[in-house]
Amino acid sequence: MIRINLLATERKAARAASPGMQAGQKMMVIGSLILVLAIALIGWRYWALGQEETQVNREIEAANREEARLQEILRQVNEFENRRKMLEARVALIDELRKGQSAPVHMIDQISKALPDMTWLTALQQTGYTLQIQGRCLTLTSLSDFIGNLEASRYFIRPVEIIESSVVNQSGGGPEIIQFTIRGTFQMAGVESVAPPPPGTKAGGRGGKRG
Repeated sequence: MIRINLLATERKAARAASPGMQAGQKMMVIGSLILVLAIALIGWRYWALGQEETQVNREIEAANREEARLQEILRQVNEFENRRKMLEARVALIDELRKGQSAPVHMIDQISKALPDMTWLTALQQTGYTLQIQGRCLTLTSLSDFIGNLEASRYFIRPVEIIESSVVNQSGGGPEIIQFTIRGTFQMAGVESVAPPPPGTKAGGRGGKRG
């Protein structure tokens, strides 16, 4: 009777196959580890990107708040600048009004000082700082002195012009009277631009057209 030891053969076959199975198992374990590491890396990267997005959103919100704060500061600066300009305009207007109030006083005072003897005024018309003066005098010399005095006062821009002059005959045989109209420009600023004449001198004579 022949006996065959199949168990020994199976053991030998199992021994022969076990190195291949072990290599496969190792590859499976390594692949599993690689897959786990890849998943962990992807998860970590996703978490890091989420953290970066959160940080960027925080920075954007902070920048928006800073922009809003700066916009408020800029608005306040603009309001302050507008108020400053408005106050400067008011101050300039007040100064102009003060000058305008003092100008007529100086104007009348200088005209009064410039009037020579036997000369009187009948009308005075003002347009801005331009004056048209009507009056009467007894001689052309008085009219010439009046114009010279106005120009020498430094409050009137040279020349003071004679617009019209004529002789008026009085009824009853009285002296002739010269009726005149002159025009000059009054100045408040820069009155020192024209040097005053030396003491004791008179302006050159001006004659009018005798009618």
